[in-house]
Amino acid sequence: MTARLLLLADTHLPKRARELPAEVWAAVEEADLVVHAGDWVDERLVDELGARARRLLACWGNNDGPAIRRRLPEVARATVEGVRLAVVHETGAAQGRERRMDARFPDDDVLVFGHSHIPWDTVTPAGLRLLNPGSPTDRRRQPHPTFMTAELGDGRVDVTLHRL
Repeated sequence: MTARLLLLADTHLPKRARELPAEVWAAVEEADLVVHAGDWVDERLVDELGARARRLLACWGNNDGPAIRRRLPEVARATVEGVRLAVVHETGAAQGRERRMDARFPDDDVLVFGHSHIPWDTVTPAGLRLLNPGSPTDRRRQPHPTFMTAELGDGRVDVTLHRL
């Protein structure tokens, strides 16, 4: 079996965009699991994404208020096709990230995170895959807004970065 994932973070609706791009909604329709690593800002997106996704795995971010924080955890976890996923918004500075995340997430295979709006795909010394999909609505210092898709199965994690 293979599971198709959509990885999102830092949507910041409606501050950075009125709605998610059409390409993101198309990816929601194709995904078996939508992963959102926080900074939703508007609780309505939690509802809409939750209603349209087959399954949602999500956490809150530093820009999310009390209503979202009551609904979502700081760290979300699931096992999909034998791959142990964790989702958190903030991981701190890029320097030393791999070692810090090895210590904080020793029992996970993949960590999806956000906060920086900068796409990231590395593997830590202990083998933890670190993925930041960037932001589909606020590119900050990046040339393009981005999101990621992933396929999990047979012990592999194949990731694609999508530029909008």
